[in-house]
Amino acid sequence: MQETLPEKFVQSNYTNMKIPFVDLYAQYQTIKKDMDTAIEQTIVNSSYIGGAAITNFEQSFASFLGVKYVVACANGTDSMEIILKAWGIGVGDEVIVPAHSWISTAEAVGNVGATPVFVDVEADYFTMDVSLIEKSITTKTKAIIPVHLYGHPADMPSIMELAKKYELKVLEDCAQAHGATIHGKKVGSFGDAASYSFYPGKNLGAYGDAGCMTTNDDALAATIRMIANHGQQGKHNHLMEGRNSRLDGLQAAILSAKLPYLEEWTESRISNAAAYTKLLIGSSVKTPLVKEGYKHVHHLYVIKTKHREELVRLLKANEIETAVHYPTALPFLPCYANRHFKPADFPAAFANQSEILSIPLFAELTRAQIERVASLVHSIKDVSVQG
Repeated sequence: MQETLPEKFVQSNYTNMKIPFVDLYAQYQTIKKDMDTAIEQTIVNSSYIGGAAITNFEQSFASFLGVKYVVACANGTDSMEIILKAWGIGVGDEVIVPAHSWISTAEAVGNVGATPVFVDVEADYFTMDVSLIEKSITTKTKAIIPVHLYGHPADMPSIMELAKKYELKVLEDCAQAHGATIHGKKVGSFGDAASYSFYPGKNLGAYGDAGCMTTNDDALAATIRMIANHGQQGKHNHLMEGRNSRLDGLQAAILSAKLPYLEEWTESRISNAAAYTKLLIGSSVKTPLVKEGYKHVHHLYVIKTKHREELVRLLKANEIETAVHYPTALPFLPCYANRHFKPADFPAAFANQSEILSIPLFAELTRAQIERVASLVHSIKDVSVQG
């Protein structure tokens, strides 16, 4: 028979408790003085484009990641496109990307004129299945973009071995994995370059769009900096056609003020995720797994359930927000319909898209909120485990 609800849930006195998917105002309240000072100083100094605020953040984040260069830009999507352009990747080239990710990963490849080649993911970790990469490599392949999805690192050691074997570039998509590590080494420091997003809801988020690129390559750092600033090397000295993709001073100041708190917030996320995982034992859902030696920073807490619609309705009725990241795997989006992919081409990504559900997880989430969500999840019965 289905396990009964744990006694701790039965005894809890739950009142109406609206639980947002993420609570950015709660975060602001914990660091209000720092945020207000950072914003005020930007205004006082009229430091809106370029200047010390940008440099300070770039240097601080580079130190945090353990990389030589951080180059700020307007957003995470731009960061991938700029790096691919700097490598000369374009029409006729192929870039390997995971079948399960946000559109930016594949979109960046298409926007430089190259073709995204999709590789299925590991069903339980949601990251690129390394065992499937090699058979997707052709003479046109120029790079691999592993995505550290939901905050769990992709298998970078194995990916780097393959890249070395076939002389391919590696661009890490770290948009959801600020501070994630593999055996103590931070993601963003494995590949030839990396992309970060600081979209407001990220583990390290700005108050608007923002992003950056990282690398240890001197020449690449100079090139991506030029591309992001209209191809300039010095004012009005345009060495190439670039683009306008600059991080503004206000967002840089906000990110610099937040960065010292990132490790503390990460530990809270990990603790909250662990609480969910423990409380959901015996429920009908499958909780996320973490590989040995990998630090999952839990940008999202993604469960798998055969009863997603029922669970979403129940949580919504109790004022608990959820989301699906992402309801359609990349190969099955309308923009790739002309490539005629079939479910059997990407079985793990195809199966996951109908079962995954992101439930509220953020550093400020309370134990009472976690218990309330877990208690409702337990109320969904799985007929497959009943006697």
